[in-house]
Amino acid sequence: MIKKSYKISGFDCANCAKKTENHLNKDPRISSAVIDFAQDRLHIEYNGDELTVDEILDIIKEVEDDPIVVEDLNAKKPVSYCITGFDCANCAKKSEKHLNKNKYIENAVIDFASDRLHVTYKSKELSAKELKDIIAEVEDDEITITPLDVKAPKRKFFNLNTLILLLRVIVATVVIVLSMTVLMDEKYFWLVFGLYAFTIVEISYDIYIKVAKHIIAKENPIDEYLLLTLCGTGAFIIAAITKENHMFMEAAMVVTLFQVGKLIEGFATFKSKDEIMSAVQLRVETANKVVGGDVITVKPEELEIGDTVVVSIGEQIPVDGEVIEGNAEIDTSSLTGEFVPVSSKEGLEVFAGCLIKSGSIKIKVTRTYQNSAVSKIVELISNSGAKKSKADEFVTKFARFYTPVILVSGVLVAVIGGAITSDWNSWVLLGLKMLVVGCPCAIVISVPLAYFSSIGLASKNGIVVKGTNYLDKLVSLKKVITDKTGTLTEGVFEITKVNSIKGNEEELVNYLVAAEYLSNHPIGLAICRHRDTSNLVSDTKDYQEIAGYGVSIIYQGKKLLAGNSKLLKNNNISFEEAKEIGSIVYLAVDNEYYGYVVLSDRVKSDAKDMVALFNKAKVETILLTGDKEDNAKALCDELGIKKHYSELLPDEKLTHLENELNKKYTTAFVGDGINDAASIKGSDVGFAMGAIGSDVAVESADVVIMNDNPVKVYDAYRVAKIARHTAVFNIVVALTVKISLEIAAIVTGSLGRGELIPMWAAVLADTGLTVALVINSLLILYRKIHHKSVK
Repeated sequence: MIKKSYKISGFDCANCAKKTENHLNKDPRISSAVIDFAQDRLHIEYNGDELTVDEILDIIKEVEDDPIVVEDLNAKKPVSYCITGFDCANCAKKSEKHLNKNKYIENAVIDFASDRLHVTYKSKELSAKELKDIIAEVEDDEITITPLDVKAPKRKFFNLNTLILLLRVIVATVVIVLSMTVLMDEKYFWLVFGLYAFTIVEISYDIYIKVAKHIIAKENPIDEYLLLTLCGTGAFIIAAITKENHMFMEAAMVVTLFQVGKLIEGFATFKSKDEIMSAVQLRVETANKVVGGDVITVKPEELEIGDTVVVSIGEQIPVDGEVIEGNAEIDTSSLTGEFVPVSSKEGLEVFAGCLIKSGSIKIKVTRTYQNSAVSKIVELISNSGAKKSKADEFVTKFARFYTPVILVSGVLVAVIGGAITSDWNSWVLLGLKMLVVGCPCAIVISVPLAYFSSIGLASKNGIVVKGTNYLDKLVSLKKVITDKTGTLTEGVFEITKVNSIKGNEEELVNYLVAAEYLSNHPIGLAICRHRDTSNLVSDTKDYQEIAGYGVSIIYQGKKLLAGNSKLLKNNNISFEEAKEIGSIVYLAVDNEYYGYVVLSDRVKSDAKDMVALFNKAKVETILLTGDKEDNAKALCDELGIKKHYSELLPDEKLTHLENELNKKYTTAFVGDGINDAASIKGSDVGFAMGAIGSDVAVESADVVIMNDNPVKVYDAYRVAKIARHTAVFNIVVALTVKISLEIAAIVTGSLGRGELIPMWAAVLADTGLTVALVINSLLILYRKIHHKSVK
């Protein structure tokens, strides 16, 4: 019998997953199907041959209309590369489409904004050179592809190709100027014809090559390059027929201005990517490793766990580690977005990318660079473009249909206008201008760049967003469901009261320490804080953690139960429930009640601001906690939370979360990333708090808050709004300008004044507008999302 496990995601709730599981089990080809909603796993035992992923999806679609994604866990994961050299997003999109036709490639995604290529292979894995050769079949730009574990060559804008293009523009400009001054006389017509024929070829040959390659490779050739080829060549033919010198100038000018615009657009895009990647690039190039009594310089990748590294003032910490000597002020803003330095002390955990503001420390390496928090964060941000936003998807579909519509419109205007007026030259030229105006570059480049810039803005403020699709979801946020301990409170408990019913207080606390010393729960850690637990290993056995209740352990032959009142009730232990404000831990020894301790937690300073800001934005905040009702109500009254559920087990939290989910809007869950993993995964957008160094948080959450500041959840919501507003603004402005000029061209042509829309204006409506909107997207990086406290 074949057993297979898959990753499955996309369910709105656990109930949908359960219905799907039941339906899968009705299929005669399946012996058993189990869907683990919390872990996003589907486990299937087959009666015979295993089904393909598509066949599984077909069965699921019979009962589930949510967009479910099923991935074979045994299938190869995408291989990511750094890819540079495209001069526009449309070229990258065509190359992506061509890669997906290759027999060895299952799926390929090119993220133009972040210079990333993600390839999932069917069988044979291709080399970077082989991928480059495939792209060269449809793309003549000088493309560079390098694996992510190989340092990519530093990107340069002023390379040989750029300088050659600049020289070509200068030559074309000289010819245009000469034809408008010295060679204006009709006797120079053939000289002007020859000069312009040469100019059209030298300024346009790369455009012609792109169009030819697309046709040869059987790719859709209808793009801005085809439009420009038709426009430049058409205008030149009209000039040759009418023998009007100024028409030659129009033909050369449209391509020359386009190339000038591409230079400016390329520089703006280059600077945008540079700014974005520098905002998230926390990599340290060298490390000072202590070897014997010497200090040698090595690469961070060469450091191993246990090595000692010296970091001095002005230097960045190269890897994650633990301070073993020295004093320093550490700036963690590169990770957390907080600009308040942290004072080092022996035993303090420190992270790669943080800057030493003063002093000097020695650290012991606890993680290799490849496994460091900063390495994973940079990878997440760099690859975030692989998960597309709705705006990105709109742009892809928009360009696919919009460009052919523009081509047909331009042809119709030329044909209909020429047929009606018999002035073919003017109307054909007008139709050609419409082709240039209609190029979709401004939208295709600026919209994805707006979202990637927003990812960069979030990262600068200590917020890691795993994909632009999550920014889209956050725009429609209506409910924020939050955990209590470690999320709204510090999670640092202190014993404030000891009430011993049998024996003395010291004995009660000692028993509790013995019961909790293996626990990672904040309450258990608080009970054992500042106490020596090294001698307990030999005295204890049979430790058991009972989720939502407490712990059980055998200590010196006695059975200890430590936890909440439910634990004692479930074990039929007679006791009187305490009426205290705070977290109460009861103790029973050999089923005999011994007493309790009360622990208190501190509310985070920014928790009230988070709730107030969301209330102002008409986003409801709901508290789910395992704590008792009195504590939950007191916290809600203090913070201004109007709805809460208390005394919940982990599975009950998930049930309440599912009840709050609604397809019409987004519901987010905020937790500590460890105890709340199921709820984080089950929400529309899951937030993990205080996640520096937490593998579980990085794995389970959609948005990772790098410090413990709850108000960052609201900041993520604001970043999402900024991304959406900028994308919509870019789309509206681009379409308004283009449609207005298209209409103006038709109207002026109808009035016999088509020359009122000169060719340079058409080019500005394309490349000039693209540059302006690219800059608008880039400006997101410089936005401030900090805010004053809400009183």
